[in-house]
Amino acid sequence: MMNINSLRTAAREKFRGACRVCPICNGVACAGEVPGMGGLGTGSGFCHNIQALAECRLNLRTVHSVKNPDLSCRIFGIDLAMPVIGAAIGGIALNMNGAVTEEEYADAIVTGCRKAGGIGMTGDGPNPVVFDTGLAAISKEQGWGIPIIKPRETDKVVELAKRAADAGAPAFGMDIDAAALVNMTNAGQPVGPKTIQELEYIKNHTSIPFIVKGIMTPDDAESCWQAGVDAIVVSNHGGRALDHTPGTAEVLPYITEAVKGKMTVLVDGGIRSGADVLKMLALGADAVLLGRPLAIGAVGGGADGVALVLNKIKTELNAAMLLTGTAQVSDVPVEILW
Repeated sequence: MMNINSLRTAAREKFRGACRVCPICNGVACAGEVPGMGGLGTGSGFCHNIQALAECRLNLRTVHSVKNPDLSCRIFGIDLAMPVIGAAIGGIALNMNGAVTEEEYADAIVTGCRKAGGIGMTGDGPNPVVFDTGLAAISKEQGWGIPIIKPRETDKVVELAKRAADAGAPAFGMDIDAAALVNMTNAGQPVGPKTIQELEYIKNHTSIPFIVKGIMTPDDAESCWQAGVDAIVVSNHGGRALDHTPGTAEVLPYITEAVKGKMTVLVDGGIRSGADVLKMLALGADAVLLGRPLAIGAVGGGADGVALVLNKIKTELNAAMLLTGTAQVSDVPVEILW
């Protein structure tokens, strides 16, 4: 019978050093390992994500009427068991030492998230197989997945987004924080930042909700809103795009103050437990993206491993809500934080 310990042991063996599956996943052991699973350069962007969440402390409250917290939410018109989405990770051969194939990874994330009542995102890269296998995994699950596209030339983004819609995906995204990926440009597939007008063009030429991932400032969030973007992901690309960035939990309150209620606000970065999920919701996020913990689940146990990790997170989130007096994930007061 698979459990978290056996899952982690299996993942450690398959990663063969690409990820150490450390007892505490904080980016210290893997600092500078890009390609790999670490943070870029000094690794401080990765570490700041962990530190920022650690500095958010929860108020323990047990004298209240909350008996059965409501973890369910609705994002992009779909019902989820909890506000946790599987983050997109591509380039398995490059970053994970070929621990599994691109197809196996995409299938594990998409199917595993669905098994746990959630939804997973799939990736993109210079090799077309990355996007194609993700889309195939989504098609196999009747459109239950969200493809994320690199910030390619605008017409190419639109083309891939239309393929996502044809596969039945409820939304698509663009990880704009990958704007300096040299391997994309070297492969003849240039990427780069986008203007408000380019974002608006993408929105106006696609038919499903448009997510922009990689927003770290209120002004960029406002620009996305002006362009008609449906959702943003507050993200520093796991500390893998630009060194010395702050943690996402540090900037999230300023961004939600600027655009909360205007668009859906998602966040990733250093989330390792259900308590971390609750902290991000208290800081203003509508839902979170989970990356590295699900990578361990996918490599160590496939779809069942992903579902196991997510169900563990769900149990922890339920407990954290009970012990802070939080009735529902759609209304998490900032006052639960010390």
